[in-house]
Amino acid sequence: MSPDLDVAVVGAGPAGLTAAHELRRAGLTVRVFESHAEVGGRMRSFRHDGWTVDQGAEQIPAQGYRATWELLDRLGVPRTDVPRIGGGLAVWRDGRARPGVAGPGALFGGGGGLGPRARLDLARLIGRIARHPGAYDGDRPEETPAGAATVRALARRYHPDLHDYLLQPLAGCCFGWDTARSTAAPMLSLLAEVGPPSGWRTYRDGMDLLARRLAGTVDVETGRTVHEVVEADGRALVRCADGEITARAAVLAVPAPVAAALRPQAPPEERAFLDACTFSSVLKVSCLLERPLAPTAGGRPLYLLLTPAVEEDVLSAVIADHVKHPGRAPRGRGLLTLMAAPGTVPGLLDSPPEETAGRLLAAAERYVPGLGAATLRTFVHAFPHALPEATPRALHLRGRFAGRPARAVEYAGDWVMLRPASEGAVRSGGLAASRVLSRLGARLPRPARVPAVAR
Repeated sequence: MSPDLDVAVVGAGPAGLTAAHELRRAGLTVRVFESHAEVGGRMRSFRHDGWTVDQGAEQIPAQGYRATWELLDRLGVPRTDVPRIGGGLAVWRDGRARPGVAGPGALFGGGGGLGPRARLDLARLIGRIARHPGAYDGDRPEETPAGAATVRALARRYHPDLHDYLLQPLAGCCFGWDTARSTAAPMLSLLAEVGPPSGWRTYRDGMDLLARRLAGTVDVETGRTVHEVVEADGRALVRCADGEITARAAVLAVPAPVAAALRPQAPPEERAFLDACTFSSVLKVSCLLERPLAPTAGGRPLYLLLTPAVEEDVLSAVIADHVKHPGRAPRGRGLLTLMAAPGTVPGLLDSPPEETAGRLLAAAERYVPGLGAATLRTFVHAFPHALPEATPRALHLRGRFAGRPARAVEYAGDWVMLRPASEGAVRSGGLAASRVLSRLGARLPRPARVPAVAR
């Protein structure tokens, strides 16, 4: 009996859609199954009365995202649809916002509130990375000179401010990490590759742009939940509530804990890594504003204000989306995103949305006075499986997992690379497609020539 499909992909985030796109280019019949009503995964966006709300990821760097930019080129996305982010970044310290986070000012001008000794230690850390060119490879974090040291353990070698006012705020906001649990190698590799925040960009019409463009090239079924995927007789059986689909191969493009639940019969070397890939949880509140309020530094509106754990226990950041790009809000209005601090998230995941929004709004008044009175409506976005934690055990097991033989069931997601970013998802999707094609004896067509475009 012939299979229903060549490849079934579970999950319509950037990883699954990239894998499906590549496999479709190779001439295979592919279908993507997504439990949500829309595509995008942790890069979903939605539109409401003129506001464009990013539920997950916030930006895309101009460098260090090679696979993403190549994919955008192939899809014909013009650079005008990926504009630079407006506004600056700052960290809150001693009652005010201090700009220069992770930029030249952090090293030379005391940006981010770093004192002279902390700036010297930041220079030491940057020099340590520079002395090992190519060693901090985001695709192989387990091989970096940082080893399996956690962010907090690595920071103990330096002035405490380097952890408290730079590494912890960045880790807490960007990854939802507890620095005592997550290894420094993936974070340092990512920071080294993407460069300073001055090069960060966003998608003009929402961070789901890439997912929407990819979805237009493949067959996607939204609102279709997969309950189990098993391997039998060299094929993949995809079981849903309304029946079973057979495929020559399947790609599980979902967070590792979800993949582990979908594939109870995973081989030992896969199971060990799946179990070790724990995820951080992220919770955000989007505030639709009657006027364009934003945190400021020196009288200038900020795109991102980091609120370190030593200063604030409810929030990790305040993001001004209308500063990020004016198209995120109607003219004369505003849009703020309040990021819950990692330690606060577990206690809020099951709380009523009104209670969650109220708690974060009350905390944010300190940084954006008048926010509560200006808020017209709030939306709460919770991701129980937001980003891979990259624990020491997961880092230790990743090499063995990466070297496993190709099978009828493959995986995609940023956790496969332990690269907690959308670029990790895109690269893992391409890797999963290559593994499927090698097993099925097919290959991708030669890529079309794309004119060079200045980043």
